[in-house]
Amino acid sequence: MSLAGKRIFVTGGSRGIGLAIALRAAKDGALIAIAAKTTEPHPKLPGTIFTASKDIEAAGGKALAIACDIRDENQITAAVEQAAKAFGGIDILINNASAINLTNTESTPAKRFDLMMGVNTRGTFLTSQACLPYLKKSAQEGRNPHILMLSPPLSMKGKWFKPHLAYTMAKYGMSMCVLGLADELKRDGIGVNALWPRTAINTAALAMIPGVDTDFCRTPEIISDSAYIILNRPGKECSGNFFIDDVVLAGEGIVDLDKYAVVPGTKEFINDLYVD
Repeated sequence: MSLAGKRIFVTGGSRGIGLAIALRAAKDGALIAIAAKTTEPHPKLPGTIFTASKDIEAAGGKALAIACDIRDENQITAAVEQAAKAFGGIDILINNASAINLTNTESTPAKRFDLMMGVNTRGTFLTSQACLPYLKKSAQEGRNPHILMLSPPLSMKGKWFKPHLAYTMAKYGMSMCVLGLADELKRDGIGVNALWPRTAINTAALAMIPGVDTDFCRTPEIISDSAYIILNRPGKECSGNFFIDDVVLAGEGIVDLDKYAVVPGTKEFINDLYVD
């Protein structure tokens, strides 16, 4: 398996899971565009598009830092065009950017609702739309194009909507893009899949949520290793799936997951949302 020479566009990849996926691809010598809005250090969240680019280059990849707010249609179009021009095309889109607010209906302001829908659902749809001409060309060139959403398996159980209706609607919007695009792009040979962790993942964003003990989480590398496997599969055959990280790894014979534990030896982890 290798992603050498692959031209990858990652949304929200200045830190956390998006950056971990980029770094795994960079080890093979991939060309990676980091499209995120963080150009200045955040007081509580480490990482900018520029620090991410330095890390990607240090890992062996070629990086392109693009300031982009994926709530803005024009910025999306410009960012995708910039990446395609710099790299000569786009082979892989990672829809990673996401906004989270785990509040019930009465406690969710319209501003927060709009943010989550704008970043998660609308941003995913519009970024995918902007990348399609380049992904179709990639397919014609036999470069095995993929779209990967960091979104959960769809479940119509009320327990996933009750505590945080707005967030669930926004994340499920990303997953609905997987369903629709997988069938829509089947003839084009573009693989479209979702990837979601079974357990909570230790990121700076998660650490900001009150009451979460990150000692009972896994590291972002379990997601990046799983994504690496998916992106190396033939997109014509591997599409329309809602993958769970440990299942992907088990399919490759990787069942000892202790190296992904924040605290090695941990046996009990915090279950992630949307996974029974």
